[in-house]
Amino acid sequence: MIKKIQSGMTLIEMLIAITIFTIGIGGFSLLFVKSWQGNSYVYEMGQSSVAASQGVNGVVSYLRKARQGDDGAYPIKSAANNDLVVFSDYDKDGVTERLHFYKNANQLIMGWRKPSGGLPKTYATGDQENKIIADRVVNDAGTPIFYYYNQDYPADQVNNPVATPANNAEVRLIKILLKVNIDPNRAPDNIEISSFVELRNLNDYDRMQ
Repeated sequence: MIKKIQSGMTLIEMLIAITIFTIGIGGFSLLFVKSWQGNSYVYEMGQSSVAASQGVNGVVSYLRKARQGDDGAYPIKSAANNDLVVFSDYDKDGVTERLHFYKNANQLIMGWRKPSGGLPKTYATGDQENKIIADRVVNDAGTPIFYYYNQDYPADQVNNPVATPANNAEVRLIKILLKVNIDPNRAPDNIEISSFVELRNLNDYDRMQ
């Protein structure tokens, strides 16, 4: 009599196979989640850096065209580490606005005010309106946003950048440095965005001296 050999998996073999399959699916899912989180973070950091870069370029254009206020004030009103006030026609309407750039928490803000009155015109205290130039800014106390240089730079690098608050009349070049990070806990490396800008109209003051 010939016995038939039955093929198939025993209960133990089936449990082992299910366990291996479950571990495999779990590992794949974890890998997928980590990959998705990493790509999402890179994408968000890219967006933040692009937005910050565009904001810095806007500030550069405003500073480059800094000019005498409509009340006769010097083009630079004040120049500190994280706070800069200049006069410039930022909206190209022929009127010189007072522009106030400053760090507030993790944002770089630009406030502005138009002059009022007849002749001479005056600028009221405080900002009239404001907008966010850059978000998720992580500059610390040891890394200011603004650096100021006199007319002797770059030949004189001992006395440049000048001490702050800067003597407004000495400033001829400004460096803007932003560090951006959407979540420092997830990535310790910050994206740095920097740019130098020459205040063109101040060269006229050099020639007048």
